[in-house]
Amino acid sequence: MKIVVITGSPHKNGTTDLLADKFIEGAESKGHEIYRFDAAFRNIHPCLGCDACGMSGPCVQKDDIENEAIQKFVEADVIALVTPVYYFAFSAQLKTVIDRFYSRTYDINDKQSVLLAAAASDTPLTLRSIAKHYETLARYMHWTDRGRVRAPGCPTREVISKTAYPEEAFRLGQSL
Repeated sequence: MKIVVITGSPHKNGTTDLLADKFIEGAESKGHEIYRFDAAFRNIHPCLGCDACGMSGPCVQKDDIENEAIQKFVEADVIALVTPVYYFAFSAQLKTVIDRFYSRTYDINDKQSVLLAAAASDTPLTLRSIAKHYETLARYMHWTDRGRVRAPGCPTREVISKTAYPEEAFRLGQSL
């Protein structure tokens, strides 16, 4: 299976980086092919809403999404969205990539998906909004949800590494 892992954290070696690493480790242990796109460290630009793509490409922006990643998204069987939770939502970096799905909406439909998210706050409200957003995106894109790891109360890598969440991410990768 081809799995695309799209990360959205601007923190190298942070909480969601650990979740992504463990998820990838689990998926690779089952022989899956992984492509990782770390959005925060790439040359990416937001959708302009110009509709030149007509939802079937190409995008007028010639950044790392269009020049490298979009074809990987199209070819993927599974798309893993990995993000810290900032103000109850995906990070801006990950949201930028998601918005650019528009240029190939029909080609990125009918996939499987997973969500890995970590938040400093441990209140139930913190992860509720991101779960709903993910569910809405998955429904719109006709994706089949294969699982989620939501890690509240994990403000740092040190904290999350002492929880069961990294192991959950590993098992989720193995389950595909």
